Amino acid sequence: MITLYDYYRSTACYRVRIALNIKKIAYNTIPVHLINHGGEQHLPDYKKMNPQGLVPTLIENNHILTQSLAIIEYLDEINPEPALFPKAPLARAQVKQLALIIACDMHPLNNLSATTQLRQQFSANDQQIQDWYYHWLTRGFDAIETHLNHLPRKEMVCYGENISLADICLIPQVYNANRFHFDMRPYPLINDINHYCLSLSSFQAAAPQEPLTEQ
Repeated sequence: MITLYDYYRSTACYRVRIALNIKKIAYNTIPVHLINHGGEQHLPDYKKMNPQGLVPTLIENNHILTQSLAIIEYLDEINPEPALFPKAPLARAQVKQLALIIACDMHPLNNLSATTQLRQQFSANDQQIQDWYYHWLTRGFDAIETHLNHLPRKEMVCYGENISLADICLIPQVYNANRFHFDMRPYPLINDINHYCLSLSSFQAAAPQEPLTEQ
């Protein structure tokens, strides 16, 4: 059985939950609250598993994996169907480029550790944090929308006719943008893909669910 150390609002965790659902892999969840108790990801026992003090962490047969894209690629390799990457090298690279725009260029600049550092080191206020966040969302979504307009598709997905790593990364990022009231109207293709993916059970079951006792 796979164990996922998870935070419900984490977009990185959200990606892994989607992939696990698509692959129909059973897993247990252990919540790691990123705010309570100063951030449970910083507790010594957790950092023994994940030295970065981040989520997600996945454990299978006593093997520990961190970093959502590495976890998803591992899941795709041990459970090849349905595939999360196209077989053709160019198509595979095009899917990865979309995923990496989100996972490498958008998400790290907007996650809790980055915004906390802005507050602590530069005394950034709420408006400045939002301006920072919106800036990087705009740059990323502008690029993604442009790429999407030049990629082939037969279904309302990022590439081709099947859900891929690109969709798995995109939908959590859109969730996060909507949560912070970012204007998504300039991105009609992204919105159409988001709408389609959220109609699928694998995405619905992975969606962030408010804990019964949020603190």
